[in-house]
Amino acid sequence: MIVNCVAYEQGRRLSDIAPENIGDYLTRPDCFVWVALHDPDANELAIFQSVFDLHELAIEDALVGGQRPKVEEYGDALFVITQMVTASEGDIQHGQLAVFAGQGYVLSVRQHPGRGFADVRARCEREPDLLKQGPAFVLYALMDVVVDRYFPVVEELETELEGIEDQIFIKGTARASLERLYQLKRRTMELKRAVAPLAEASAHLFGGRVPALCYDTQDYFRDVYDHLHRIEMAVDTIRETIITAIQVNLSMVAIDESEVNKRLAAWAAIFAVATILAGIWGMNFTHMPELDWRLGYPLALLMMGTASGGLYYRFRVTGWL
Repeated sequence: MIVNCVAYEQGRRLSDIAPENIGDYLTRPDCFVWVALHDPDANELAIFQSVFDLHELAIEDALVGGQRPKVEEYGDALFVITQMVTASEGDIQHGQLAVFAGQGYVLSVRQHPGRGFADVRARCEREPDLLKQGPAFVLYALMDVVVDRYFPVVEELETELEGIEDQIFIKGTARASLERLYQLKRRTMELKRAVAPLAEASAHLFGGRVPALCYDTQDYFRDVYDHLHRIEMAVDTIRETIITAIQVNLSMVAIDESEVNKRLAAWAAIFAVATILAGIWGMNFTHMPELDWRLGYPLALLMMGTASGGLYYRFRVTGWL
């Protein structure tokens, strides 16, 4: 589906145009066309492949979602894939934004059920002095907003982690905390897989040998890289904290189990004494003088009670009971 197809000249919007008229603007100086597509099929994308002379491998990647974030050069054109990540109801939603940028055109292909990029176009049109830098600035603006939308996801992960940490030391919450920690770790790694490759790829858009298209906009792409680096560090910190929290939680489980084992061992020792005495007098040998004692039975009970009581007191003092 075509969301927008607009021609710009000297950073100012000329008009909406039909796809079949794009060729009329590609040869005009200081003019470029910005096309936005949402979930196009192969036939729709083939139209623009022909107009902009896009590489078939890039077209294939744009149609198939779930690609690894990357920046590729095809001649003088750039092909960029970013992963859109949003947090929704305790889960992570994924989408893909593929951007083709070349001399005189920008084509963005979005595969995501959520938020679009109308605000990016509005922002660019409010800044004609920047927009007149052409397709490279549009590419930066799209990458910048994708990266900025990672920050709320990071904040949500941090908030959830803090909540889990607060209940780790509450008795009886160990299993629930472990489940939440593993789910949080999974979501953190999903964000990591979106951020790390894009940070690596975006480093090729400034400094050293950069694509000719981005030569005058290196400072903007450096800012994108800086944001990605900050997010990557935050994600690594969250991941390390999760690992520590899991270890602490497992230690708490081990401590609880140790307390249970100590109680069981203490009660087993108390009953073992009584069992030993009862076993001795239950052997019924003929020559056992205690069998003929009138006070033998109460004396045996007294000895069992005294021994058990002494052990109980001892275990209470040591904290086993």
